[in-house]
Amino acid sequence: MRERARAALEASRFQHAIIAVIVINAATLGLETSTTAVEHYGTALTIVDHLALYIFMVELIVKIYVYRREFFRDPWNLFDTAIVAISLLPTAGGLSVLRALRILRALRLISVVPSLRKVVTALLSAVPGMTSIVLLLGLVLYVAAVMGTKLYHATAPEYFGDLPTSLFTLFQMMTGDAWSDITRKVMAEHPSAWIFFVLFMLVCTFVVLNLFIAVVVSAMDEEHAEESVQATHDLRVAVLAELAALRAEVRELRDRDRAPVTPGGG
Repeated sequence: MRERARAALEASRFQHAIIAVIVINAATLGLETSTTAVEHYGTALTIVDHLALYIFMVELIVKIYVYRREFFRDPWNLFDTAIVAISLLPTAGGLSVLRALRILRALRLISVVPSLRKVVTALLSAVPGMTSIVLLLGLVLYVAAVMGTKLYHATAPEYFGDLPTSLFTLFQMMTGDAWSDITRKVMAEHPSAWIFFVLFMLVCTFVVLNLFIAVVVSAMDEEHAEESVQATHDLRVAVLAELAALRAEVRELRDRDRAPVTPGGG
C-alpha cells in the first residue's frame, strides 16, 4: 500500500495536477481582490479555495504516511507544511489580516517545480558569500549618509535633513529611483555636489550590486556543476551495475557449458 502511494506521489501526472491546483488557487485568491468578482462569484471562489486547501492537506498527510521520518528531513516538505499551517489559522476577529497570507500558497510552486527549486537552492547557498558584500554596502551607505547630512541638510532637508532620511534617500538613489532629480536639486545650490553623487552611484550601483550578481551566478554555476557530477556518478553506477549483471550471466552460461554431461542409463 505504501509503495503504491509513493508511486502515485512521485508520478509526473500527480505533480502536474498539484501545479494546476496551485495556479488555480492563486488565480482565485487574486480574483478575491476584485469587488465585482466577489459579488458575482464569491461562493464559487470560496469553494475553490477550500477545495485547494483540502487537497494540500491530503497531499501532506499522504507524504507523511509514505516517507515517515524522511518527510521531516526534507526542508521543502517543512516549507509546504508551514504554508498550509498558515492557511489553517483563524481569520476572524482581530486575526482577519491573516486572510491575506493565504496567497502564500502560491509559493508552493517553488517546491513543486524543479527549476524554481534549483534557483532558490542556489540563492540560499549564495547567502554566506553575500555577507561581506552586505557589510561593505552598509558601510558605504552609512559613510555617504553622514557626509550627505553634514553637507546638504540645509539645502535639501527633505532628502538629507537627518541621518535616517539621508540613508533612505541614498538607498532610493542606489535603486535608480529619481536620483537625477535629487542630485539636480542639490546641485542648484552646490554645483560641485555631482562629484559626491557620481562617486556614490559608481561605487554602489556599478560595483557593489554587480558583486551580488556575481556571487549569485557563481552559486548557480556551482549548483549546476554539482548536479552534473551527481548525474555522471549515477550514470556510472548504473553502467557498472549493468556490466556486473552481464558478467554474472556470462559466467553462468560458461559454467553450464563446462558442466559434465551425465550419460543416460539404458
